[in-house]
Amino acid sequence: MITEESVLKALETVVDPELGIDVVNLGFIYDVKVEGEHVDVAMTLTMRGCPLHSTLKQQAENAVVQLAGAKSAEVRIVYDPPWNPNMMSQMAKDKLGFSSDMIE
Repeated sequence: MITEESVLKALETVVDPELGIDVVNLGFIYDVKVEGEHVDVAMTLTMRGCPLHSTLKQQAENAVVQLAGAKSAEVRIVYDPPWNPNMMSQMAKDKLGFSSDMIE
């Protein structure tokens, strides 16, 4: 059975090549919906017009469809709410050198 947790785990394999951190820890994943064998993911990027838009979207869909029981996946790129550094995990903030006083 596909779960939100298994989808997020699969998405941790999708790494932003510019930042070297996965899309989950970057805070790019806004929503995961599992409907039977289909998975719908709402994902954002750091900015509109990101040149990696298509690449990250395709990699995320490929990662999800590899899950046992998944027949299809759709990743929708959304920009509401706008992404900000506070959405990153502590690991991502540490790796990128963000201190808590820098992003409040």
